[in-house]
Amino acid sequence: MLPNNRFPSSEFDDWAETYDRSVLDYQQFPFDGYEMVLDAAVTLADAKPGLSVLDLGTGTGNLALRFAALGCDLWCTDFSATMLEKARQKLPAAHFVLHDLRGDWPPELNRPFDRIVSAYVFHHFELDEKVRILCGLLPHLAPGGRIVLGDIAFPNRATLEQVKAEAGDEWEEEFYWQADETVPALENLGFKVEYTQVSACAGIFCIVESSH
Repeated sequence: MLPNNRFPSSEFDDWAETYDRSVLDYQQFPFDGYEMVLDAAVTLADAKPGLSVLDLGTGTGNLALRFAALGCDLWCTDFSATMLEKARQKLPAAHFVLHDLRGDWPPELNRPFDRIVSAYVFHHFELDEKVRILCGLLPHLAPGGRIVLGDIAFPNRATLEQVKAEAGDEWEEEFYWQADETVPALENLGFKVEYTQVSACAGIFCIVESSH
């Protein structure tokens, strides 16, 4: 049984056909800076040919495409079979696993990855669930590896409230990252965390174990 079923995969199945238009053409909240976030995630991941990269919640594969173009070995998950089918069309050489991050780790992914990445996924989870999932990733991170997460995120609550006011009817209540609460929570668990704000409503967390 999944820990939290507040958003079902069927919602994303229905969105798959129009997803790329939604995120690429929308120049305000919540997708302001979408492509800049994906580009910055690849840069912060220090992507190189031959690296094994696990993309969590790959959607239609927009982030994974950037790693594939640099010669990385791509493994992609999503809980929407329809989204995965769209990604397969773009990335025929990648490996795909139907998986919900809230569930048990799939046996197909019981191997180390040099990079674990994700874009516009974790804002669906409350902070404690974000932390639980991140802690569960550590056994699957290769020595010297890193986790890079791009998402709807804000430096603090005041900035979030400012964007919320500006967004008006476009605002949707989700569990958006607030860096000033997230970074200390992760550092207390032994992570080393760097946060970069990319647009008014999006940023990137680069996370490693403090021993790395």
